[in-house]
Amino acid sequence: MEWLEAPDYWLSRWLLERFLAAIYAIAFLNAFNQFPALLGQNGLLPAPRFLAVAPFREAPSLFHFHYSDAFLQSVAALGILLAIALLVGVPQAGPVWLPMLVWLALWLMYLSIVNIGQTFYSFGWESLLLEAGFLAIFLGASATAPPTTILWLFRWMLFRVEFGAGLIKLRHDPCWRDLTCLYFHHETQPMPNPLSWYFHHLPKPLHRIEVLGNHAAQLVLPFGLFAPQPIASIAALLMIITQVWLILSGNFAWLNWLTLAIAIPAVQLAPIGAVAVDPWPGWYTVVVVGASIVLLTLSYWPARNLVSRGQLMNSTFNPLHLVNSYGAFGNITRERNELVLEGTVDGSLTPETQWLEYEFKGKPGDPRRRPPQVAPYHLRLDWLMWFAAMSPAYAEAWLGPLLFKVLCNDSATVRLLRNNPFAGRRPTYIRVLLYRYRFTTPKERRETGAWWVRRRMGLYVAPVQPRESEER
Repeated sequence: MEWLEAPDYWLSRWLLERFLAAIYAIAFLNAFNQFPALLGQNGLLPAPRFLAVAPFREAPSLFHFHYSDAFLQSVAALGILLAIALLVGVPQAGPVWLPMLVWLALWLMYLSIVNIGQTFYSFGWESLLLEAGFLAIFLGASATAPPTTILWLFRWMLFRVEFGAGLIKLRHDPCWRDLTCLYFHHETQPMPNPLSWYFHHLPKPLHRIEVLGNHAAQLVLPFGLFAPQPIASIAALLMIITQVWLILSGNFAWLNWLTLAIAIPAVQLAPIGAVAVDPWPGWYTVVVVGASIVLLTLSYWPARNLVSRGQLMNSTFNPLHLVNSYGAFGNITRERNELVLEGTVDGSLTPETQWLEYEFKGKPGDPRRRPPQVAPYHLRLDWLMWFAAMSPAYAEAWLGPLLFKVLCNDSATVRLLRNNPFAGRRPTYIRVLLYRYRFTTPKERRETGAWWVRRRMGLYVAPVQPRESEER
């Protein structure tokens, strides 16, 4: 069955596997560092509590059999080691079953984390990484040709990512249709990066061109992925360029890096017949064909979602996160609100009470601090703080526990923050203020050295003490 083999895509597979392995390593490092504080036994949303009420069939996870923070971190550490092994190509140098087993282990372990991660793991790039990781199981070893059907399924995944995002935009915020969304987006995106200030101050005609380029990348180029070569390669390369633009202009965890990675299988990087390959084992052919049929069958639901008037974005149709729907920024916020946590060690509150501010690692706080580069790492608490600033409903489950743990100087929680203004002391009160932020103008930047101007809007959470915050 030579039509199943694509030996001229061996270099594309090589690059794809390295990108995916690197992203998996970052994802597991993220879990190792942040999961215990956010979702551990004493976390903001304890995973054991979730596991007690979530059936295995709805949230399949290894942690249904046992959960402890130490076990979670052991799984994450093993994930990092296996991802590094794939990054340097050790399993791929062995027999076909060996890289399949390693990719399967990565997918299963990360699925186990995502399925108990609740709101802190509700981002679309989690499902995207799981879907890509599952497909990678069937890519084969270095000595064998990549499977044609699996490479096409990567193209189908990229099509859903881009075309789904394009349709979400056209169906929702009118600024995508009148080409003005990027007048606001670079300033109001969840977590700006060091270059976002400069992107925001590009001329407005260039912002309109950016939006047109986005529409071309998401609504036109995806169809080129299914065209003959070299058209498919050109379409994929242009989509890669748009992802690089997004990487330069903002912090979106590993979303753009992963989208860039899954575009690689559409690019024919090696000459036809450039390398000799070993024949496939018979069992491997059966597995590849069977997996392809299953994934094509599961494609019915996301395909139907694409043409639906009630299109869902970043949704999965099965608990294994296979063949999902994607899309982001259907609506663009025009103004940026931020939550600022402040504490005091004063025994009683008076008009003269001195409040000190807690700084977060990634999200805006001190107006003089330049937005940092975080991606492809993901600061989960910082992201949810952005949502919470838009509506208290986003923070109802976890903000109260966060305030309580900060009041208690809980070491794991405080490590999620950039600074603790009270060192080893416990604050007596903590409050949350709501601010309106905007980027400084070039003139204001020259005069003050600040990147942001902020204006206090009011109290988000009135001053609370430990017992009150625990009740929240």
